[in-house]
Amino acid sequence: MRVAIAGAGAVGRSIASELLENGHEVLLIDKAPTAISVERVPQAEWLLADACEITSLDEAALQRCNVVIAATGDDKVNLVVSLLAKTEYGVPRVVARVNNPKNEWLFNEAWGVDVAVSTPRLMSALVEEAVSVGDLVRLLRFSHGDANLVELTLPPEAALVGTRVGDVEWPEDTTLVTIIRGTRVLTPNKDDVLEAGDELLFVAAQAREEQLEELLSVQRQDAAG
Repeated sequence: MRVAIAGAGAVGRSIASELLENGHEVLLIDKAPTAISVERVPQAEWLLADACEITSLDEAALQRCNVVIAATGDDKVNLVVSLLAKTEYGVPRVVARVNNPKNEWLFNEAWGVDVAVSTPRLMSALVEEAVSVGDLVRLLRFSHGDANLVELTLPPEAALVGTRVGDVEWPEDTTLVTIIRGTRVLTPNKDDVLEAGDELLFVAAQAREEQLEELLSVQRQDAAG
């Protein structure tokens, strides 16, 4: 997979290193000469250019990229890069970094963004996840379909503890994608039995989040007696 990253700062370089370790092709783009540090990520391609300029993106051959990541520290730049990547080059997947949470509402399909990653929101979500059991935590927002990646740790008193995944009537527009059990990451199948302490990751429509939280975290009165 070929990935172009706009912004070669600490965030961009970190993403690039991770992707390269996983066998992907990576192009780092930055207009600041001081940001071009080839020795820090020598396996990547580097381009000194303004990612908001069509001529620069032509030089980067953005149409050959499977993914574009707008990872600069400027939300305006990230929005422009996302829009150009999607509308001018038809890039299938556009991921954008949100620096200021007040701008998060802009990072949607209208601006070509498939996935918006808000670092402050993600950090606060991870803090919530570490201290809360039975509460739904929103980790990422996907622009298409108004869906979110959400996490919930199953409390011991939940009615669904001991229930097979295939026997649960999940809310509409909700998919269980991963079960994290201790150090194991499980791809759920219908015969897996839910256990107390399981971290469950779902892709769910925002309108279904409350229903999902109620299903997983509350001991239902009828089950209690």
